[in-house]
Order: sequence, then structure tokens, then C-alpha cells
Amino acid sequence: MHSIRTLAMAAAVATSLAATGLSAQAADPASGTWELNLAKSKFSPGPAPKSLTRTYEVTGGVIKYSLNGTDADGKPTSMQYTAKSDGKDYPVTGSKDFDAISLRQVDASTMEATLKKGGKAVQTSTRVLSKDGKTLTLTTKGTNAKGQKVDNLMVFDKHD
Repeated sequence: MHSIRTLAMAAAVATSLAATGLSAQAADPASGTWELNLAKSKFSPGPAPKSLTRTYEVTGGVIKYSLNGTDADGKPTSMQYTAKSDGKDYPVTGSKDFDAISLRQVDASTMEATLKKGGKAVQTSTRVLSKDGKTLTLTTKGTNAKGQKVDNLMVFDKHD
């Protein structure tokens, strides 16, 4: 009787830990570092950046995001935010186009973002993780700080 109870408790703890791990992964399955694949990406308006690296770190449902790279003119670029996928606005630093982001997890592989400037939505972005977890596709539409229409398709490869 005692060993059955011990086995049942061990199974419950293992299930709980597995569920906690899945829950953390579900919060942002794209955790890690991603490199822009310029050959597969399209930028409108251009020109395309020379390089971009996205990094996602998730701790307790909080997503810490950073973007670093080199713009089309060869100048360093960076952007950061810390947010939850709860639909609330969080500040963004480093972008001329927007100053806040609101995230919503659609499903295990898809995250939607509303990008805002001065409280007004200016762009939407949908991030989709491939089934094999090796490719991240980001589609962004809206208007940039210059008033130009934005229609970007960025493809990122997992950096190991």
C-alpha cells in the first residue's frame, strides 16, 4: 500500500513538472537566438538590413526580447522589450517606428503583436515557428515613422 501511494505521488509530481515545463514552453516556444536569412526575406519599403539577430529569453511567462544587427547603411541597430503575452502594452526601446508592444499567444507556434506609437496601433506582426522548431517567420504590416506602408516578410534560422 505504501509503495503504491509513493508511486502515485511520484507520478503526480512528474506530471506536474512536465506540465510546468510545457506551460513555460507554450509561453514562448521560440526561446533562443535567431539569425535573419536575407535570401528568404523581403522588405517593403527597403532597403533590407545587412544582418539581424533576435533573442528570446522566457522566465516565468515573462519574455525578454532583444534585436541586434546592422542596418542597410552599415550602422548598428538594436531594440529591446520585456513583456508577457497578456494583451497589455509594454514599452519598447530602440525603435523609431513604435514605442510599445502588445503580445497575444494564438497557439503553440504563433504569436501576434500589435506595435504602437503614442498609444496608437501602427503595425501588426505575426510570428510563426516551424513545426521542426528551426525556422521563425515574421510577417509585419502597417506604417513606419516616415508614413510609408510596411509589408515585411522576415525569415530567421535557429542559431545553435
